[in-house]
Amino acid sequence: METGKRRRMKKIVKEKSGRTVIVPMDHGVTVGPIHGIDVIEETLSLIDADAVVLHKGIARKMADRIKMGLIMHMSASTALGKDPNNKVIVAEVDEAIKMGADAISIHVNVGSDTESRQLELLGKIAKEAEEWGIPLIAMMYPRGEKVKHEHDVSAVKHAARIGAELGADIIKTNYTGSIESFAEVVDGCPVPVVIAGGPKVNSDIDLLNMIHEAIKAGAGGVAIGRNVFQHKNPEKITKAIKRIVHDNWTAEMALEVLYEGSMVIG
Repeated sequence: METGKRRRMKKIVKEKSGRTVIVPMDHGVTVGPIHGIDVIEETLSLIDADAVVLHKGIARKMADRIKMGLIMHMSASTALGKDPNNKVIVAEVDEAIKMGADAISIHVNVGSDTESRQLELLGKIAKEAEEWGIPLIAMMYPRGEKVKHEHDVSAVKHAARIGAELGADIIKTNYTGSIESFAEVVDGCPVPVVIAGGPKVNSDIDLLNMIHEAIKAGAGGVAIGRNVFQHKNPEKITKAIKRIVHDNWTAEMALEVLYEGSMVIG
């Protein structure tokens, strides 16, 4: 790995654990200013993750206030469009470099009607990222007519492997529901795999258990958006997640972080 990419990667992946806690907050393009990112500067001030994912407009506006790693997202579609699975490129690698981003990310829906074009763009962006020395996170999701279940291990490990094959440095994808099945995803992917958080969950312990299981399966960390920025206490849930990812705490131990005055000392 070239020096520039290696230095930037250290801003995102913590050396001690070799893992990362990323909070994607790029949802404003897809679904608009939903709760938690409606007044985005307030939420950003509460979150102490390893990195945050933002589109270029918000990243530019918030650049001086972001104290964690910055990942600039480069692809987009909207829930209002004819085909929300059709991700298009909306930024350039040099924009991320000029902004001081530590990494870039791109979303690919494997199995969608526009899969071939999205894969072509992934390959192109991977080449440019390598030339500029900036890490690339590929958000690889199995979605389309032939995909019966987005969390099926066969589909998820195929999607993850595609991202690695085409040059991504880190893969973000769905958790498959168990330690054993997600270990297959990790084993089949030669670059780190982080799990997506998915839709907002009702139970903190369910979220923390999922994260703990993923780490036990060998995940390289998490990239969790709504379950952080829409949480009643984004600051504390981020701290709890970091304890599991970086310190190997159990879900039950990390849950104590959410209880005021009863944080476990480790």
